[in-house]
Amino acid sequence: MSARAAWTEPTAEPVAEGVFRIPLPLPNDALRAVNVYLIRTPAALVCIDGGWALEESRSAFDAALRSLGHEVGDVTRFLVTHAHRDHYTQAVTVRQEFGARVTLGIGDRDAIEYFGAGRSVVESQYRRLVQAGARDLAEAWRTESAGHSVDPKLWQEPDDWLEGDVEISLGARTLAALATPGHTRGHYVFADVASGVLFAGDHVLPTITPSIGFEPVPSPLPLSDFLASLAKVRALPDMMLLPAHGQVTTSVHQRVDELLAHHEERLHRCEELVAGGCRTAADVATEIPWTRRGLALADLDPFNAMLAVLETDAHLRLLVAQRRLNQGADAGAHCYQLPQWTHDDPEAR
Repeated sequence: MSARAAWTEPTAEPVAEGVFRIPLPLPNDALRAVNVYLIRTPAALVCIDGGWALEESRSAFDAALRSLGHEVGDVTRFLVTHAHRDHYTQAVTVRQEFGARVTLGIGDRDAIEYFGAGRSVVESQYRRLVQAGARDLAEAWRTESAGHSVDPKLWQEPDDWLEGDVEISLGARTLAALATPGHTRGHYVFADVASGVLFAGDHVLPTITPSIGFEPVPSPLPLSDFLASLAKVRALPDMMLLPAHGQVTTSVHQRVDELLAHHEERLHRCEELVAGGCRTAADVATEIPWTRRGLALADLDPFNAMLAVLETDAHLRLLVAQRRLNQGADAGAHCYQLPQWTHDDPEAR
């Protein structure tokens, strides 16, 4: 196994005083694992995120807790960063068995209601792909996802909704629960400033760029939300980064700066490609390299191609909001073009 992938190996790794990183497997996901963080206090065990409700995940969770002298029933609360299945659903199943409380950001309420009604994200993403000019990809995504079902029991509402920025007391430890929409509308990070650690969920990841707006009821401008949330986290003291995917790293600030620079470069590139004749998000995404390996859109599987096109659409929507592009429609697809004024005519703006 490469050093880059070593973080996925089963463990209960101490990462700070009273804090342990427990990677749980994602056997059907390219990310391979999700980090659940166990916070141990004299009075309680609290987890940041819960993992995906799969047999492999539960077995790994049981084993990690036993290695620390605990059982799953000892966990009293899950602070879930956002409503994606690899973070939320196992917390719900543990609650059903043992009564642990589950806490989630209120911005994800629409997603919980959507999945709780047994609806699949496939159809909402299908419509968005068609609007992005990627009908063929939409059909491929629908075909690949055929037969996937949603179990409403895994998407019951949490016990507590987080709204705004609040403090959560865990014995002598205080977490600042900070709303950081972007990856989802209800994403939260949990900052333990006194201990110098940030439980970042999927908001700040050490080696990959978090997807933007992969949810059934997305924000109108998820990239704008995400960039504002990055700036919010950047304004905190620098801390150790405890991400949901990947190894722990020493500086939140360094990675936030890299993510901000990446999205600024991507916004400029999208604008240039529209100026060069690309009209839809699918057109633009075809001209952009993807992943660290610089793959073409056509080289991605339907799921990751879907993420790429919809992230491109998020960049184009933000450029429209910034008045750097105009948006129209053609045959049901959103089309983009430069405004009539030129960059050399600031008075026309």
